[in-house]
Amino acid sequence: MSISIFGFRALWSPYFAISLVLILIGYFLFMTKYRKKFIESERLTIGQAVNFSLGIILLYIIKGSPVDLLGHLTFYAHMTQMAVLCLIIPQLFIYGIPKWIWRTLFKNNVIKKMFNLLSKPVVALIMFNGIFSIYHIPLVFDLVKTDIWLHAGYTSILFIVSFFFWWPLINQLEDQHTLSGLKKVGYIFAGGALLLPACALIIFSDVPLYATFSDPNAWAKALELCVPGTTLAGLTLSGPEVFSSMSLLDDQQLGGIVMKIIQEVVYGFVLAKVFFSWYRNEQGETEAEKQHRLNPQLIE
Repeated sequence: MSISIFGFRALWSPYFAISLVLILIGYFLFMTKYRKKFIESERLTIGQAVNFSLGIILLYIIKGSPVDLLGHLTFYAHMTQMAVLCLIIPQLFIYGIPKWIWRTLFKNNVIKKMFNLLSKPVVALIMFNGIFSIYHIPLVFDLVKTDIWLHAGYTSILFIVSFFFWWPLINQLEDQHTLSGLKKVGYIFAGGALLLPACALIIFSDVPLYATFSDPNAWAKALELCVPGTTLAGLTLSGPEVFSSMSLLDDQQLGGIVMKIIQEVVYGFVLAKVFFSWYRNEQGETEAEKQHRLNPQLIE
């Protein structure tokens, strides 16, 4: 059965799309025309603009396009959403917001103290992986997926704490570099290890865990989060299986595998970037020490 039966609004989320377009327009206006009102402002780079724009586009794709609707019909689509939302988009936004904006925000002592606390490596690791893992406990998952306010609140909190998780690894502010090269490597491995139990629970379970995908009544209630009630009232659906050829268990296991694969790819990419950055710095320091031994007067 085609998902087109749910209508344009459920498929494309026009209000969400308009909101994101306005945010993107506001970003470019603030970073170009109105930045001159701030003394410490800097010119927007192409890389920053591309990263922020990609973040907005991906955010719409996973939360506003038909992918969001598929996330209520198939578990693997939902896990793809979660992986992109927590592991990719925050990085794009961190890279896309210029350093002078962060510096301006940190002039506020309350914001700075809160940010410094929540972005401490141990705190960020436990907070992000804990909230993510708790979300995928069946009782919590089904409760959140069937209440629009709980769903919006929990997803928003998870999205926000994912920023704090990535901050120690990729922020570009010199005074915020709390991890050295080797510590960043350990941080990445710790993040992967802490996420493993949640993925293992999903992958190796021999029964469907979530009522919002296996129970028709719970599934229909969860579907109300993205499909207008008037549209659902005119449809007769038995459950998500009418939109997928996979069994509920296969769908669930595939979701856990997809999440783990995306996590490994993203962490592997960041790990490679951290390693090569650390290697270049080490090589640079070694070369500088060599030059100092050969020509100490040049340094002094």
